[in-house]
Amino acid sequence: MSGIYIHIPFCRKACHYCNFHFSTQIQHLDAFVDALIKEIALQENYLNSPIETLYFGGGTPSLLQQAHLDKIVNALHKHFNLSDLKEFTLEANPDDISIEKTKYWKTAGVNRLSIGIQSFQQEALNWMNRAHTTQQSFLAIEIAKAAGLHNISTDLIYGTPHLSDEALLKDIEILNEYQVPHISCYALTVEEKTALHSLIQKKKIENVDTEKQARHFELVVDTLSKNGYAHYEISNFAKPGHRSKHNTNYWKGIPYLGLGPSAHSYNMSTRQWNISNNQLYIQSIQEGNVPFEIEVLEEATRYNEFMMISLRLLEGVDMEKVNAIFGATYLKHTQNIMEALQKEGKLIYTDKGFAIAKQARFLADGIASAFFIV
Repeated sequence: MSGIYIHIPFCRKACHYCNFHFSTQIQHLDAFVDALIKEIALQENYLNSPIETLYFGGGTPSLLQQAHLDKIVNALHKHFNLSDLKEFTLEANPDDISIEKTKYWKTAGVNRLSIGIQSFQQEALNWMNRAHTTQQSFLAIEIAKAAGLHNISTDLIYGTPHLSDEALLKDIEILNEYQVPHISCYALTVEEKTALHSLIQKKKIENVDTEKQARHFELVVDTLSKNGYAHYEISNFAKPGHRSKHNTNYWKGIPYLGLGPSAHSYNMSTRQWNISNNQLYIQSIQEGNVPFEIEVLEEATRYNEFMMISLRLLEGVDMEKVNAIFGATYLKHTQNIMEALQKEGKLIYTDKGFAIAKQARFLADGIASAFFIV
């Protein structure tokens, strides 16, 4: 089984913190969709297995009109085997969710909605330069549930300078009251070349407080765990049976195809990524070429990625897999680092290997890098 990710590179408004590829020139959406249809045909042989998951991300996929979505889905059915499709996720902003749209999303086959709430605090939404309001967030969840789209995921951002512990707990309480089955919680990160980075550099707004972010992370983990959510990945929490199949397959190293500007693809031996420029993407596709760069993954790179991904998951690292995939030398290296970090209280042993200790999960990326071979 494999997955397909489709990047819709348009937004109505630029959020201050966002470093994903997007454009606010929505008038080019039609031309992009036409190019995307052609890329689907050009890439039909990239994957050699049935498609288990579809994921429309962005950008803002909920900007797609019914005609756009129908054309894309029809092209996917024409060029890929979707007979075993289990999960079709569409990311949506609250201000885009309406009764009409939820109806045609369901007709197109969408069975999972990822809603970009970010916060129920209007002050926080204004600070992030989000396009929606708190009231639209409430309404979006209610409309989705009324339409029968109960498999909902919502995004929350914590660790912003103005967000109090009480406000964060209130956000979580609201999602719990709505019985949202999947929640993705992300610490605010300051990425270069974003409006947020520029505002901080100019000292117009306060920088993030890493100690506060660590405290917020613990609040998120403890509160959601008490409410029946499994902390199955560093940033993701799910009620039983509601883990993201698409993202879980990423984390398990299952091949996937990325379509659209900036989208990444992976086939276990190489990784490739499309150009992050809408105009050049459209022009190249019109000429019959997919504009991508490619990297052949050396063994050390594959090992590093395996460790990074495994340590983000609740299940942790499976030592038998390390040995089977990478051999005895890598196994010994892993054991040596594991023992040292276990003595520091950062790792715990599991039935199959080891995982990050609860108190150290906020440091997951740094812990993973200790295993890297460079």
